[in-house]
Amino acid sequence: MLSRLLKEHQAKQNERKEQQERRRREAIAAATCLTEALVDHLNVGVAQAYVNQRKLDHEVKTLQVQASQFSKQTAQWISMVEGFNQALKEIGDVENWARSIEMDMRTIATALEYVHKGQLQSASS
Repeated sequence: MLSRLLKEHQAKQNERKEQQERRRREAIAAATCLTEALVDHLNVGVAQAYVNQRKLDHEVKTLQVQASQFSKQTAQWISMVEGFNQALKEIGDVENWARSIEMDMRTIATALEYVHKGQLQSASS
């Protein structure tokens, strides 16, 4: 009887060990599945972030090229405007010069008229 109880106890212990081992394997399998699912989910996000980063890098390069072209074009426009301003200044200088010549000519004409009138009056007196 004692030996039978011992055998039953050992059989139950073996059964519990097997059940515990089976549950351990099931838990490991479930944890592995969960880990794979989480990693797959994270990989999707990482892959999308990588694609977005590549798109942003491409856009940044395009923007840099366009900004450089715009800068060059702006420099050309500034140069053209400065040349135009210089031409306007020169036109203003010519206009001032023409006014000065005109004033000098009027002064000379007035002086000649005055001299001519003075000669006419001295000849008639």
